[in-house]
Amino acid sequence: MEHIDIRKFGLAFGLTGALLYGACIIVMAIAGKDQLVFLFNSLLHGIDVSTIIEPNVPTWQALMGIVETFVVGWLIGACIASIYNFSSLKK
Repeated sequence: MEHIDIRKFGLAFGLTGALLYGACIIVMAIAGKDQLVFLFNSLLHGIDVSTIIEPNVPTWQALMGIVETFVVGWLIGACIASIYNFSSLKK
């Protein structure tokens, strides 16, 4: 079995999460509230998000969200790579 570089895998996970978050920011900036509610209700299998959708998120909050998503994604990716590497050790 191959060995996964923990830092690179974490970076890949973190950047993927940050890109998805950025795409979400763009969608929220373009779409109206009714369109956002329809989209997220569809994505979340019919859960009603109309009471929690806030289309006017401050810029600083969106930027903090990207950073936080990257960090959490990096930690998840590093954890997955570590578990994979540990489980593939030859005894």
